[in-house]
Amino acid sequence: MGGFDHGPSAAPEPECPRTSARNARVGMALFLVYLALYGGFVLLNAFRPQTMEAPAIGGVNLAVAYGFGLIGAALLLSLVYAWICRFPLAASEREEQA
Repeated sequence: MGGFDHGPSAAPEPECPRTSARNARVGMALFLVYLALYGGFVLLNAFRPQTMEAPAIGGVNLAVAYGFGLIGAALLLSLVYAWICRFPLAASEREEQA
C-alpha cells in the first residue's frame, strides 16, 4: 500500500553543536531555578509544617497555594525555555564563540 510509510516528510536540519550546548546551559539554569523553588517547598514542609497550614491566597492554605505555584512555575519555565531555544545561534555569534 502506498503512502503509509510513516517517515519524516523532510530530512531534519543538522543542529549546530554550539546551539545545542547553549540550549543545554539554558535548560540547566532553568532546572536549577525550579529545583530551588521545589527545595523550598520540601524544606518548608519538613521543618515548618505549621507554616504550611496557615491561610494564604483565596482562603486556601500555603501548601496548596505553593503547590499550584510550583505547577505554574514549571509551565512558565518550560515556555521560557521553548522561547529561548527556538532561535539558533546566528553565524556571527558562532564565529565569536569559536
